[in-house]
Amino acid sequence: MTNQNDPASDSFKEQPFVSHLLELRDRLLRALAVVAVFFLCLFPFANDIYIWVASPLMAHLPVGTSMIATEVASPFLTPFKLSLVAAFFLSIPYTLYQMWAFIAPGLYTHEKRLVLPLVASSTLLFYVGMLFAYYVVFPLVFAFLTGTVPDGVTVATDIAKYLDFILTLFFAFGMAFEVPIATFILVWMGVTTPDKLVEKRPYIIVGAFLLGMLLTPPDVISQTLLAVPMWLLFEAGVIASRLFGRRLQEGRQAAESGDNAAPKPVAQTAAAASAAARSPADPGDEFIVFDGDPSPDGPKWQPDPDRFVPLTEEEMDAELDVIEAEEAAADGEDNKVGGESGSQA
Repeated sequence: MTNQNDPASDSFKEQPFVSHLLELRDRLLRALAVVAVFFLCLFPFANDIYIWVASPLMAHLPVGTSMIATEVASPFLTPFKLSLVAAFFLSIPYTLYQMWAFIAPGLYTHEKRLVLPLVASSTLLFYVGMLFAYYVVFPLVFAFLTGTVPDGVTVATDIAKYLDFILTLFFAFGMAFEVPIATFILVWMGVTTPDKLVEKRPYIIVGAFLLGMLLTPPDVISQTLLAVPMWLLFEAGVIASRLFGRRLQEGRQAAESGDNAAPKPVAQTAAAASAAARSPADPGDEFIVFDGDPSPDGPKWQPDPDRFVPLTEEEMDAELDVIEAEEAAADGEDNKVGGESGSQA
């Protein structure tokens, strides 16, 4: 019987988990290495990148004004931070690929076929959201903000505060454009249906405006420009779910039921290879030739009676019970003989 406290058994159970951690570490290091490569390529042009990012605000500043740096290290740290964040944004496709490669072995075949288009489309939508923020939202927001300046007030925006402002908008609009992907995944997984989403439309619209209020600065323009695209993208996700979600959900359920009913492909391959390696005249060491009437199709085979067959757990327990009973009977005989000898003495 197996010792439950055997250290070798514990190390055998922990090994797969440790190997997964090692693989996860390697893939994270690869993703960080790509971020570092992008950063090293972008940092020499950090000031030019910042000028490009700040151009929507600079275009609406009054004549004769400019941005300022209120801290000593801001002229260096702000472009440095922008280069690092830009390197992270540019490395998103490779980072998602590493995540995909890590989880792919645990997915069904139909899931693998679907994940790659979802990863590609989600990356594309994130970039589209950032471009929408830069080319549509920024000009409108900065025109509104600079146009409401009271008389006698000079607009002198700090470069570090401006960077935090635009990074918040970049991230908010990038994530907002992921709404169709999230809607499609929920329908595909069976969590909800397009009809239920349509019934919840009023609550979803209110939620979009609440998220716009939380994720954007406190101005009506940016909040509205975030909430309205989220609503429209939600409607696009519902339409896509109606067109493709039901068919993909049925395919997923059929594939999962088939995978659960059938043996694993690896096991089938191994069994097939083992069977193919045996010739019709040699079924294996566990059989011997039967000395009966020969058959025209070949020799008859029967199990080898001398072959070692390991006991099952029930048979082993029965054998132990028999041994314990025999030992108890032997101890009883010894005690009886000892008692008779003592009485005779």
